[in-house]
Amino acid sequence: MPELPEVETVVRLIRPRLTGRRITQVRVLWERTLGGLTEAELERRVRGRRIARVWRRAKQIVLDLEYRGRPAGHLLIHLRMTGRLHVHDPSVEQGPYLRVSLALDRGVLHFIDVRKFGRMLFREDPSDILDALGPEPLDDEFTAEGFHRALRARRRLLKPLLLDQTFLAGLGNIYVDEALHRAGLHPMRRSDRLPKQAAQRLHAEIRATLLEAIEREGSSFDTFYRTPEGQPGSYQDQFRVYGRDGEPCLTCGRTIRKLVVAQRGTHICTRCQPAPRRV
Repeated sequence: MPELPEVETVVRLIRPRLTGRRITQVRVLWERTLGGLTEAELERRVRGRRIARVWRRAKQIVLDLEYRGRPAGHLLIHLRMTGRLHVHDPSVEQGPYLRVSLALDRGVLHFIDVRKFGRMLFREDPSDILDALGPEPLDDEFTAEGFHRALRARRRLLKPLLLDQTFLAGLGNIYVDEALHRAGLHPMRRSDRLPKQAAQRLHAEIRATLLEAIEREGSSFDTFYRTPEGQPGSYQDQFRVYGRDGEPCLTCGRTIRKLVVAQRGTHICTRCQPAPRRV
Protein backbone atom coordinates (compact mmCIF):
# COMPACT_ATOMS: atom_id res chain seq x y z
CA MET A 1 0.00 0.00 0.00
CA PRO A 2 1.38 3.46 -0.84
CA GLU A 3 2.47 5.27 2.31
CA LEU A 4 3.12 8.93 3.02
CA PRO A 5 6.14 9.36 0.67
CA GLU A 6 4.36 7.73 -2.27
CA VAL A 7 1.16 9.70 -1.74
CA GLU A 8 3.10 12.95 -1.29
CA THR A 9 4.94 12.22 -4.55
CA VAL A 10 1.66 11.70 -6.39
CA VAL A 11 0.25 14.96 -4.99
CA ARG A 12 3.32 16.97 -5.97
CA LEU A 13 3.24 15.65 -9.53
CA ILE A 14 -0.50 16.02 -10.21
CA ARG A 15 -0.96 19.35 -8.40
CA PRO A 16 0.26 21.61 -11.24
CA ARG A 17 -1.84 19.68 -13.77
CA LEU A 18 -5.08 19.74 -11.74
CA THR A 19 -5.12 23.05 -9.88
CA GLY A 20 -7.49 25.43 -11.63
CA ARG A 21 -8.97 22.77 -13.90
CA ARG A 22 -12.74 22.40 -14.18
CA ILE A 23 -14.43 18.98 -14.12
CA THR A 24 -16.62 18.61 -17.21
CA GLN A 25 -17.70 14.97 -17.15
CA VAL A 26 -17.60 11.84 -14.96
CA ARG A 27 -17.20 8.27 -16.13
CA VAL A 28 -17.30 5.39 -13.62
CA LEU A 29 -16.42 1.82 -14.55
CA TRP A 30 -16.40 0.38 -10.99
CA GLU A 31 -19.00 2.03 -8.77
CA ARG A 32 -17.69 0.55 -5.53
CA THR A 33 -14.77 2.93 -5.90
CA LEU A 34 -17.21 5.72 -5.01
CA GLY A 35 -18.04 4.25 -1.59
CA GLY A 36 -21.82 4.22 -2.05
CA LEU A 37 -22.45 6.94 -4.62
CA THR A 38 -23.60 6.22 -8.15
CA GLU A 39 -21.99 7.69 -11.24
CA ALA A 40 -24.94 10.04 -11.70
CA GLU A 41 -24.75 11.23 -8.09
CA LEU A 42 -21.02 11.91 -8.31
CA GLU A 43 -21.44 13.79 -11.58
CA ARG A 44 -24.19 15.95 -10.09
CA ARG A 45 -21.87 16.90 -7.22
CA VAL A 46 -18.67 17.60 -9.14
CA ARG A 47 -19.52 18.53 -12.72
CA GLY A 48 -18.70 22.16 -13.40
CA ARG A 49 -16.65 22.41 -10.20
CA ARG A 50 -13.15 23.84 -10.30
CA ILE A 51 -10.27 22.09 -8.53
CA ALA A 52 -9.01 24.84 -6.24
CA ARG A 53 -6.41 22.91 -4.25
CA VAL A 54 -4.65 19.53 -4.30
CA TRP A 55 -3.14 18.38 -1.02
CA ARG A 56 -2.43 15.38 1.18
CA ARG A 57 -3.61 14.33 4.62
CA ALA A 58 -2.00 11.09 5.84
CA LYS A 59 -2.53 8.65 2.93
CA GLN A 60 -5.49 10.58 1.55
CA ILE A 61 -5.25 12.75 -1.57
CA VAL A 62 -7.68 15.67 -1.22
CA LEU A 63 -9.09 17.76 -4.06
CA ASP A 64 -10.82 20.91 -2.79
CA LEU A 65 -13.59 21.95 -5.17
CA GLU A 66 -15.22 25.31 -5.68
CA TYR A 67 -18.07 26.70 -7.76
CA ARG A 68 -18.27 30.36 -8.70
CA GLY A 69 -15.59 31.15 -6.17
CA ARG A 70 -17.25 29.35 -3.25
CA PRO A 71 -16.33 26.02 -1.60
CA ALA A 72 -18.18 23.14 -3.25
CA GLY A 73 -17.05 19.99 -1.49
CA HIS A 74 -14.05 17.70 -1.62
CA LEU A 75 -12.88 14.56 -3.37
CA LEU A 76 -10.91 12.23 -1.11
CA ILE A 77 -8.83 9.65 -2.95
CA HIS A 78 -7.24 6.69 -1.18
CA LEU A 79 -4.98 4.61 -3.40
CA ARG A 80 -5.04 1.60 -1.04
CA MET A 81 -2.91 -1.25 -2.41
CA THR A 82 -2.77 -0.71 -6.17
CA GLY A 83 -4.39 2.63 -7.01
CA ARG A 84 -2.74 5.07 -9.40
CA LEU A 85 -3.62 8.54 -10.66
CA HIS A 86 -2.69 9.79 -14.10
CA VAL A 87 -3.47 13.11 -15.81
CA HIS A 88 -3.56 12.52 -19.56
CA ASP A 89 -4.55 13.95 -22.87
CA PRO A 90 -8.10 12.62 -23.55
CA SER A 91 -6.88 10.76 -26.63
CA VAL A 92 -4.63 8.49 -24.56
CA GLU A 93 -6.27 5.07 -24.15
CA GLN A 94 -6.23 3.29 -20.81
CA GLY A 95 -6.00 -0.41 -20.02
CA PRO A 96 -8.54 -2.69 -18.37
CA TYR A 97 -8.03 -1.37 -14.83
CA LEU A 98 -9.51 2.11 -15.25
CA ARG A 99 -12.11 2.63 -12.49
CA VAL A 100 -13.01 6.34 -12.58
CA SER A 101 -12.31 9.02 -15.17
CA LEU A 102 -12.84 12.74 -14.64
CA ALA A 103 -12.80 14.75 -17.86
CA LEU A 104 -11.37 18.24 -17.36
CA ASP A 105 -11.47 21.41 -19.39
CA ARG A 106 -7.88 20.52 -20.18
CA GLY A 107 -6.94 16.83 -19.99
CA VAL A 108 -8.48 13.97 -18.03
CA LEU A 109 -7.81 12.46 -14.59
CA HIS A 110 -7.78 8.66 -14.56
CA PHE A 111 -8.03 6.56 -11.40
CA ILE A 112 -6.54 3.16 -12.20
CA ASP A 113 -6.73 0.33 -9.68
CA VAL A 114 -5.82 -3.30 -10.38
CA ARG A 115 -7.29 -4.84 -7.21
CA LYS A 116 -10.26 -2.48 -6.87
CA PHE A 117 -9.56 -1.58 -3.22
CA GLY A 118 -9.00 2.14 -3.85
CA ARG A 119 -11.65 4.74 -3.14
CA MET A 120 -12.70 8.12 -4.50
CA LEU A 121 -15.18 9.66 -2.07
CA PHE A 122 -17.10 12.93 -2.26
CA ARG A 123 -17.64 14.85 0.97
CA GLU A 124 -19.23 18.23 1.55
CA ASP A 125 -17.23 18.26 4.79
CA PRO A 126 -14.28 15.81 5.02
CA SER A 127 -13.86 16.16 8.78
CA ASP A 128 -15.54 12.79 9.44
CA ILE A 129 -12.53 11.16 7.80
CA LEU A 130 -9.66 13.59 8.30
CA ASP A 131 -10.20 14.73 11.88
CA ALA A 132 -9.76 11.19 13.25
CA LEU A 133 -6.18 11.06 11.94
CA GLY A 134 -3.11 11.68 14.06
CA PRO A 135 -0.52 14.42 13.54
CA GLU A 136 1.45 14.74 10.32
CA PRO A 137 5.03 13.61 11.02
CA LEU A 138 6.56 16.28 8.77
CA ASP A 139 4.62 19.21 10.21
CA ASP A 140 6.38 21.68 12.49
CA GLU A 141 3.75 20.96 15.15
CA PHE A 142 5.01 17.37 15.39
CA THR A 143 7.75 17.99 17.97
CA ALA A 144 10.06 15.53 19.70
CA GLU A 145 8.76 16.60 23.08
CA GLY A 146 5.12 16.12 22.11
CA PHE A 147 5.95 12.78 20.50
CA HIS A 148 7.58 11.56 23.71
CA ARG A 149 4.54 12.61 25.75
CA ALA A 150 2.23 10.78 23.32
CA LEU A 151 4.34 7.62 23.51
CA ARG A 152 4.37 7.70 27.31
CA ALA A 153 0.60 8.16 27.43
CA ARG A 154 0.05 4.77 25.75
CA ARG A 155 0.98 1.28 26.83
CA ARG A 156 1.51 -0.30 23.45
CA LEU A 157 4.24 -1.95 21.42
CA LEU A 158 6.07 0.51 19.18
CA LYS A 159 5.37 -1.17 15.84
CA PRO A 160 1.55 -1.37 16.01
CA LEU A 161 1.37 2.05 17.68
CA LEU A 162 3.31 3.73 14.87
CA LEU A 163 1.05 2.01 12.33
CA ASP A 164 -2.05 3.37 14.07
CA GLN A 165 -3.25 6.23 11.85
CA THR A 166 -5.03 7.87 14.79
CA PHE A 167 -1.68 8.12 16.60
CA LEU A 168 0.55 9.23 13.72
CA ALA A 169 -0.62 9.81 10.17
CA GLY A 170 0.82 8.31 7.02
CA LEU A 171 3.25 5.65 8.21
CA GLY A 172 2.99 2.07 7.01
CA ASN A 173 4.94 -1.15 7.30
CA ILE A 174 7.91 -0.05 5.20
CA TYR A 175 8.78 3.22 6.86
CA VAL A 176 8.06 2.05 10.40
CA ASP A 177 10.53 -0.82 9.96
CA GLU A 178 13.11 1.50 8.42
CA ALA A 179 12.75 4.23 11.05
CA LEU A 180 12.91 1.76 13.95
CA HIS A 181 16.11 0.27 12.60
CA ARG A 182 17.67 3.68 12.08
CA ALA A 183 16.72 4.59 15.65
CA GLY A 184 18.07 1.30 17.03
CA LEU A 185 14.74 0.33 18.58
CA HIS A 186 13.10 -3.06 18.65
CA PRO A 187 9.51 -3.02 17.32
CA MET A 188 8.31 -4.76 20.49
CA ARG A 189 9.58 -2.09 22.86
CA ARG A 190 6.81 -0.66 25.02
CA SER A 191 5.97 2.93 24.18
CA ASP A 192 5.42 3.99 27.81
CA ARG A 193 8.87 2.71 28.80
CA LEU A 194 10.78 4.55 26.09
CA PRO A 195 13.31 7.03 27.52
CA LYS A 196 13.16 10.60 26.31
CA GLN A 197 16.45 10.33 24.42
CA ALA A 198 15.24 7.24 22.52
CA ALA A 199 11.95 8.95 21.69
CA GLN A 200 13.83 11.97 20.35
CA ARG A 201 16.00 9.69 18.24
CA LEU A 202 12.95 7.91 16.83
CA HIS A 203 11.25 11.23 16.10
CA ALA A 204 14.28 12.40 14.13
CA GLU A 205 14.62 9.14 12.20
CA ILE A 206 10.94 9.03 11.25
CA ARG A 207 11.23 12.48 9.71
CA ALA A 208 14.57 11.78 8.04
CA THR A 209 13.33 8.49 6.56
CA LEU A 210 10.19 10.08 5.12
CA LEU A 211 12.04 13.08 3.67
CA GLU A 212 14.64 10.85 2.00
CA ALA A 213 11.89 8.63 0.57
CA ILE A 214 10.02 11.65 -0.82
CA GLU A 215 13.22 12.89 -2.44
CA ARG A 216 13.45 9.53 -4.22
CA GLU A 217 9.73 9.59 -5.14
CA GLY A 218 8.83 6.72 -2.83
CA SER A 219 9.46 2.99 -2.96
CA SER A 220 8.52 0.62 -5.78
CA PHE A 221 9.08 -2.71 -4.07
CA ASP A 222 6.52 -4.39 -6.37
CA THR A 223 5.03 -3.77 -9.81
CA PHE A 224 2.08 -1.71 -8.57
CA TYR A 225 3.41 1.63 -7.34
CA ARG A 226 4.34 4.03 -10.10
CA THR A 227 4.37 7.81 -10.09
CA PRO A 228 1.82 9.70 -12.23
CA GLU A 229 4.65 9.95 -14.75
CA GLY A 230 4.69 6.14 -14.95
CA GLN A 231 8.11 5.88 -13.27
CA PRO A 232 9.04 3.74 -10.25
CA GLY A 233 10.32 5.30 -7.06
CA SER A 234 13.88 4.49 -6.03
CA TYR A 235 13.90 4.49 -2.22
CA GLN A 236 13.73 0.69 -2.23
CA ASP A 237 17.41 0.82 -3.18
CA GLN A 238 18.06 2.40 0.24
CA PHE A 239 16.17 -0.13 2.38
CA ARG A 240 18.14 -1.14 5.46
CA VAL A 241 15.85 -3.91 6.68
CA TYR A 242 12.48 -3.98 4.91
CA GLY A 243 12.24 -6.96 2.57
CA ARG A 244 15.88 -7.92 3.28
CA ASP A 245 15.35 -10.93 5.56
CA GLY A 246 18.27 -13.32 5.21
CA GLU A 247 20.60 -10.56 3.99
CA PRO A 248 23.33 -8.92 6.07
CA CYS A 249 22.57 -5.76 8.02
CA LEU A 250 24.18 -2.79 6.29
CA THR A 251 25.23 -1.40 9.67
CA CYS A 252 26.70 -4.39 11.52
CA GLY A 253 26.60 -7.37 9.13
CA ARG A 254 24.29 -9.58 11.18
CA THR A 255 21.57 -11.37 9.21
CA ILE A 256 18.27 -9.49 8.97
CA ARG A 257 15.38 -11.43 10.47
CA LYS A 258 11.69 -11.34 9.68
CA LEU A 259 9.20 -11.77 12.50
CA VAL A 260 5.52 -11.10 13.03
CA VAL A 261 4.48 -8.23 15.30
CA ALA A 262 0.76 -7.59 15.71
CA GLN A 263 0.09 -9.74 12.63
CA ARG A 264 2.41 -7.66 10.46
CA GLY A 265 5.59 -8.91 8.84
CA THR A 266 8.44 -7.01 10.50
CA HIS A 267 12.12 -6.82 9.59
CA ILE A 268 14.84 -6.24 12.17
CA CYS A 269 18.52 -6.60 12.95
CA THR A 270 18.79 -8.31 16.34
CA ARG A 271 22.13 -6.64 17.06
CA CYS A 272 21.19 -3.08 16.10
CA GLN A 273 17.70 -3.45 17.64
CA PRO A 274 18.12 -5.48 20.85
CA ALA A 275 14.97 -7.11 22.16
CA PRO A 276 13.39 -5.63 25.31
CA ARG A 277 13.72 -7.60 28.51
CA ARG A 278 9.97 -7.59 28.98
CA VAL A 279 7.19 -7.45 26.40
